[in-house]
Amino acid sequence: MDFLNIKTDNQIKQLSILASEIWHEYWPCLLTSEQINYMVNLFQSYDAIKYAIENKGYIYKIIRYNDENAGYFGICPENNKLFLSKLYIKKDFRHNGFGKKAFEHILNIAKDLNKKSIYLTVNKYNKNTISAYLKWGFKNINSVVTDIGEGFVMDDYIMEYNLQKN
Repeated sequence: MDFLNIKTDNQIKQLSILASEIWHEYWPCLLTSEQINYMVNLFQSYDAIKYAIENKGYIYKIIRYNDENAGYFGICPENNKLFLSKLYIKKDFRHNGFGKKAFEHILNIAKDLNKKSIYLTVNKYNKNTISAYLKWGFKNINSVVTDIGEGFVMDDYIMEYNLQKN
């Protein structure tokens, strides 16, 4: 397994296509197709990813396995924390340790950056993902409802992994 650091316009385009594919196969059980399309455009389009990398300090990586794109993640260093914005695995690669290996890679990045913790937001109804994060050592520290426009909200838990205790 390798992690391709996304930097070029072509890589950003490749990532946006992968993100759209994963979001459209993963989220229909929890979100309407209208909200999925809106969120992909808002957060995972070519323009959104390019802006996040160039203006907000985001780091995106595609998870590669046997010359295939297996998933991706997006992180953003903030003061003494690392924000895990996205971690998605394609359907054919789920339940095979890809998420855990990606998290271990993210954990090493956080340690290299001397961060005290990693935090994320996760949909309150995304039970399998919440279970994985709890198994990896995250704790649920809060909940938040975020208005993202067009009548849509994100109803999330905030979870944190404390690097100083683990």
